[in-house]
Amino acid sequence: REGVGVYFAGTSVPNNHENGKEEEFEIVRTKQFDLKPMDEDEAILQMNLLGHDFYIYTDAETNSTNIVYRRKDGKYGLIETT
Repeated sequence: REGVGVYFAGTSVPNNHENGKEEEFEIVRTKQFDLKPMDEDEAILQMNLLGHDFYIYTDAETNSTNIVYRRKDGKYGLIETT
């Protein structure tokens, strides 16, 4: 099995910064909500109930903002902020 570097050898990806172009990102919707303290299991439950691919919450133990998300393989991931 060949690695990604070997597979893409000889190809190039255009860099917009080299051409003097800046990428433009447009935010089309903004939401505001209160983060409820909970554990990661409850956050996953809430995410699934809402049918979302991620859920932001306040960790009840650490009081930090965390994110649970559904991975492409169907399992779950956790992002812990510091």
